[in-house]
Amino acid sequence: MDIDVHTLTAAEVAGDGNRVAVLDATSLLEPVILVDLDGVDGSTAAAAAARVPDLEGLVIGIASGPIRPELAPLTAALDLTYAAAPDPSDPAVVGCDDMRHAVEEFLACVRRCPQASHIAAQVLRASADLPISAAIDVESLAYSTLQGGPEFAGWLAERRLLGRSLPPPPVTDPVLLDADGETLRITLNRPERRNAYGTALRDALVDALRVAVADDGSTRILLDGAGPSFCAGGDLDEFGHTPDIATAHLIRTRGGAARLLARIAGRTEVRLHGHCVGAGIEISAFAGRVVAAPDTVVRLPEVAMGLIPGAGGTVSLPRRIGRWRSLHLFITGVGLGARRALEWGLVDEVADSPEP
Repeated sequence: MDIDVHTLTAAEVAGDGNRVAVLDATSLLEPVILVDLDGVDGSTAAAAAARVPDLEGLVIGIASGPIRPELAPLTAALDLTYAAAPDPSDPAVVGCDDMRHAVEEFLACVRRCPQASHIAAQVLRASADLPISAAIDVESLAYSTLQGGPEFAGWLAERRLLGRSLPPPPVTDPVLLDADGETLRITLNRPERRNAYGTALRDALVDALRVAVADDGSTRILLDGAGPSFCAGGDLDEFGHTPDIATAHLIRTRGGAARLLARIAGRTEVRLHGHCVGAGIEISAFAGRVVAAPDTVVRLPEVAMGLIPGAGGTVSLPRRIGRWRSLHLFITGVGLGARRALEWGLVDEVADSPEP
């Protein structure tokens, strides 16, 4: 599906005469608006920032050089900015060696799944200031909406052509609990499925987290994963098998792990290694401390499936790295290595062998 892409100067955004129509007579899609930030002065940036909320659609900043401090109000108002040589501590900006190539890649991803891309941005904006529990509800309602859409239906149809069946039941406990003094260790234990966040593992993890919530004597909760990967995300072989999207919403929000982990975040440490995909990082990012092995690779693939993160990722990641870089990860699905994850604040430490 094609998308409308418009490039505006910051001065045009600040003015009233050059607005882009949200919808035209032939399209139900909002446009993508690229805002050129080169040569913008502080007063123009401030005026444009006040107008950005009126520009519905994806509003992306582009800059061929560093972002000057006086542009901060504008980049904060945008959905995301791509720039050369940015301040790595600025969560609103994604740095890139070739800004134009990065924007082209972003737009190519939006074209593949425009509905999911736009809804991802809408959810990030809408839930930014909500309490965690309410923000998780917003995420799940949007996820359910996309489950009924054509992009997910197309992905699911292609998946079913592969003839994959539901995964077999676990042969061992999918989650292990081990209490040692004041430490309660929770281990994801389906290495044969790369600890995929399927029904069996999800329910067992929720049970373990309920123990942790009720156990005041455990002052330290340690969550890790057995096998070569911490968690490969949702079990793709289970997708499309929920009874209906309303029930699926209740399962995700009331029967999922995100709310529980958020409640015990202050005493929880998660140790990541290997692949950490989708739910694997979405849930982990709620923890008060996240330690990654050097081989850790984080990836959020849901938008390319016609969905958005649905295990709490639109809530947990923005609270660590900002809604702007979160949107970049969601829409592009790009892998993020341990060192970049540390630089952005998605993890708190990179360590070969963390302290026990």
